[in-house]
Amino acid sequence: MEVAVTGVLLLLWVLFIFIFSSLKMYKKKSQLPPGPTPWFFLGNLLQKDVLPLNKNYSKLMDKWGPIFTVWMGPKPMVVLCGYEVVKDALLDHAEEFGGRPALPFFNAVNRYKGLISTSEKKWRELRRFTLTTLRDFGMGKKTMSKRVQEEAVCLVEAMATAKGQVFDLRKYLRIAVSNVISSVVFGSRFDYKDQVFLEKLHIMEDFVSYLVSYMGQIYNVFPKIMPYLPGQHKKIFGDFEKMYAFINEKVESHRETLDYQDPRDYIDCFLMKSEKEQTNAEAIYTQEELIISVQELFIAGSLSTSEILARALLVMARLPHIQEKVQQEIDDVVGANRIPGMEDRVRMPYTNAVVHEILRYQKGSLESLPHETTRPTKFRGYLIPQGTTICPDNTSVHFDPLQWETPEEFNPGHFLDEKGQFRNRVAFMPFSAGKRACPGEALARMELFLIFSALLQNFTFQLIGDAKDKDIFTLYEDSDPKTRDLPLKFIRRSI
Repeated sequence: MEVAVTGVLLLLWVLFIFIFSSLKMYKKKSQLPPGPTPWFFLGNLLQKDVLPLNKNYSKLMDKWGPIFTVWMGPKPMVVLCGYEVVKDALLDHAEEFGGRPALPFFNAVNRYKGLISTSEKKWRELRRFTLTTLRDFGMGKKTMSKRVQEEAVCLVEAMATAKGQVFDLRKYLRIAVSNVISSVVFGSRFDYKDQVFLEKLHIMEDFVSYLVSYMGQIYNVFPKIMPYLPGQHKKIFGDFEKMYAFINEKVESHRETLDYQDPRDYIDCFLMKSEKEQTNAEAIYTQEELIISVQELFIAGSLSTSEILARALLVMARLPHIQEKVQQEIDDVVGANRIPGMEDRVRMPYTNAVVHEILRYQKGSLESLPHETTRPTKFRGYLIPQGTTICPDNTSVHFDPLQWETPEEFNPGHFLDEKGQFRNRVAFMPFSAGKRACPGEALARMELFLIFSALLQNFTFQLIGDAKDKDIFTLYEDSDPKTRDLPLKFIRRSI
């Protein structure tokens, strides 16, 4: 009898929470920009004509305008579309739209520490320190360019040894890109066959795949329920204990060999800063903050750039006439006796334009890393409450027909003037903009140009199997970074 009563009470409690949350949802709805009608408690989560936004933003804009609200369960998210609206928010109202909402899955993995923090003061301090330190170690400078070139040579040599055998190109791209950030953070690179390093890359891949997945969104919407349910998140939490221990071991090794007159890398600089700040009661520069910050830099500097490179090679294989034109420019400017350098970029406008167009031609979904309003904000006819989650949709910016001549086509001419010289575009913001812009933008741009140019200098890429008949977006979707290798073969060029 007592069990039955307890069960009824528990059910009533669940129903109360369910109804209370839903009533709050509908009350908030009246205060926000219009949008698709949310379902009771679930919001728009299960509505395929709403999410993911990268596939549906255009028709939602047609119906609701460039500012509309979607519901991630009972939580609203205001979506901003088109260059003018996104630029107005991120640049002209940078402070108002510069917050970061709580990201429960991210926070659970990173123990509420690190660079992606909801604490404005801590975030500002760690970001400032990180940017300064990365610049000191050459980010955006010639010394960093040399590191990237050296890694590009290692990648080319590894590919050359394959000689037609099975070769996991995506894996090697990840290792090469990761080694660049590793040289700055850890002070050394890793061998391409280092099994401990490869294990850590797999852990990062699982984390990012889950973060941007539908289940990752579910976790962030229902963080009080998901920890009690089985699923991949349990494995990821366990794996990140290994990642934490791995980085902690590196930190302790650095502490034992630290030379205050000659810091080797980011870890050394953080440890030195930590000692200077020991008397600070707020204790931002703790060992745990260091470990998580390194972890975040390691992830951010490894996966996104390598995946863009993978897609770049797919595009070249799908559009061989563009690949040939890039290779001809590399041959004319660089030749075969040296590897391309950043000083060549000015003399290689077409290659530079292709790299930029590859970055523009991404239809990624940004629901996973949104912004937040830091105060009640009057914006284009709406009063958006403080603490509202905001999604500036970069896809809508890069496919804005008011900004791009042929937005749906892969067209390097978007970045070339009438004389064939490179030109910047104001509506180009693949690394976001404003106060939350990606701190690793300079490094990512350098890696993309140098590694892409080195690969096209040495190899010609061709699609294999049924990939030959697919358009670029289908190639992107079918070449899942977690489960499939790239449908490519590469042939050594004779220059």
